Amino acid sequence: MVSSNDFKNGMSIKYDGHIYLIMEFMHVKPGKGGAFVRTKLRDMRSGTVIDYTFNAAEKVERAIIDKVKMQFLYDSGTHYVFMDNDTYEQVEVDKAQLENEMKYLVEGMEVEIVYCEGEILGINLPDKVTLKVTQCDPAVKGDTKTNALKDAYVETGLLVKVPMFIEEGESIIVSTLTGKYDSRA
Repeated sequence: MVSSNDFKNGMSIKYDGHIYLIMEFMHVKPGKGGAFVRTKLRDMRSGTVIDYTFNAAEKVERAIIDKVKMQFLYDSGTHYVFMDNDTYEQVEVDKAQLENEMKYLVEGMEVEIVYCEGEILGINLPDKVTLKVTQCDPAVKGDTKTNALKDAYVETGLLVKVPMFIEEGESIIVSTLTGKYDSRA
């Protein structure tokens, strides 16, 4: 158990049947009445973000989160299959759990699988991934004076705005946080 007075950013807690990650917290001591802790919590199963206020010194259960490095193997149709490189154990994760992350997954990529008491909560992607451009329009001559961008599709089907000099077949680095072009690979 942990007191709401001891909350820290990044701490995981179990509350009301959910597993939450504390994104932000603020201790508030109003002039009248008791102190309280205002928090912004992200549900680790669904990804939704809520604001919640705890009374000062309210006790909640701390969630123990395990992260295991695994390699993405393949898409089996309804699941994604990952393998632990040390034990060669394979784990299947439901596609519905990885709706946002699947835009960045390439076979052979190393990711972290996030567990809580044996339940898979999701995956942590690297901050930046290298993806191959599979389709984009050719550059228009004379369109280099401004920071013009064009649409490019990468191997995972993600649409990325790239500079005019990027051509089909090149590898680019894309930020998994913003989904934007970062640089050439």
